[in-house]
Amino acid sequence: MTATIPTAPAADERIAELREEIDTCDAEIIRLVQRRLAVSQQIGELRQSTGGTRLSLSREQQVLSRFQAELGRDGATLGMMLLRQGRGRL
Repeated sequence: MTATIPTAPAADERIAELREEIDTCDAEIIRLVQRRLAVSQQIGELRQSTGGTRLSLSREQQVLSRFQAELGRDGATLGMMLLRQGRGRL
């Protein structure tokens, strides 16, 4: 059985379709990050309003562990970036 090689126009069309799918994913990721930041801010405000600290290092470690388990070392980096954004100014 021989594989058929797509023609250049067909490959270009498929690449364009896949790029549209990536753009859709990116838009969803951005929306979810914005939602996550808003929720994180609410948690920080609630913790502070009840006399607690704004940050929970044990919770942050749970988040980093989950990201690393699912996405590897780069996942931990992504998780840390999200945590930093959610903290706001320290």
